[in-house]
Amino acid sequence: MTMKTILIPIEESDGLPSMLETALLTAQMFGSYVEGLYYQPTSAGAMVVAGEGLVVTTPELVESVERQDRDRRERVHSQFNNFMERKGVSLIDPSANPAEGPVAAWVEEESPNSEIVGTRSRVFDITVVSRPVKGANIAAMSILEAALFEGGRPILIAPPEPPEKLGENIVIAWNGSTETARTVAFSMPFLVKAKAVTVIAIDGFGVAGPSTAEVSRQLQRNGIPATHKDCAALNRNPGRAFLEEAADLGADLLVKGAYTQSRVRQMIFGGATDHILSNATIPVLMSH
Repeated sequence: MTMKTILIPIEESDGLPSMLETALLTAQMFGSYVEGLYYQPTSAGAMVVAGEGLVVTTPELVESVERQDRDRRERVHSQFNNFMERKGVSLIDPSANPAEGPVAAWVEEESPNSEIVGTRSRVFDITVVSRPVKGANIAAMSILEAALFEGGRPILIAPPEPPEKLGENIVIAWNGSTETARTVAFSMPFLVKAKAVTVIAIDGFGVAGPSTAEVSRQLQRNGIPATHKDCAALNRNPGRAFLEEAADLGADLLVKGAYTQSRVRQMIFGGATDHILSNATIPVLMSH
């Protein structure tokens, strides 16, 4: 198992530098191919509301929107290329034969929305996305959800600030669920390279399933330096507890199954996934 192919859905946002750095750290670990995917609308549409509620499109407005789209694409393409060149990563044609990595390529697709992220991520080992930040570009959450729910592969969520290291000290947020078990399996390429892995559970949180001791023992049988820890909630919600325990251990990667509860229940009552998506300061590997 490895992470030889990495997808980065490119958006113009403050989170892009961290996405690039998180992807590069992964690519350096596994010698990966990194693909920057930029998608744009299938056709430029520009509408203004005229008198009596009429919606009209003008050639001048369409031209303005097309120019803005073109300028934005050129800016992020330049940012992607400059980052890779600065880091010594070769830029290649995406149709080229596989090469020893890390290498990178730029791809542009026409799509009316972020669904292209979900479909394209199905052929990559992992997709790197930005952690949504309150008040920032709302596209981040739609991109994350497209990759998480439609891709069928794990996602690696980059924190707001670029990480300096990745995968040396990993915490698994264990809750006994199928989603988390699947995520642990997806994370095996990272786990086998880690110097320390801690399986953590929060008292009173989770579903019926194997204990942290059982999980860590099976990981040890795969040659992984795993230990386990069962933590008291101490009036913390589970998401906060997992993040605080990971911080206390100095973790640089959190492995977490996404949305064990239904999305509706999470929206009404809150949940560990939503708290982590709003507050994590280290990379988080998730799957659903």
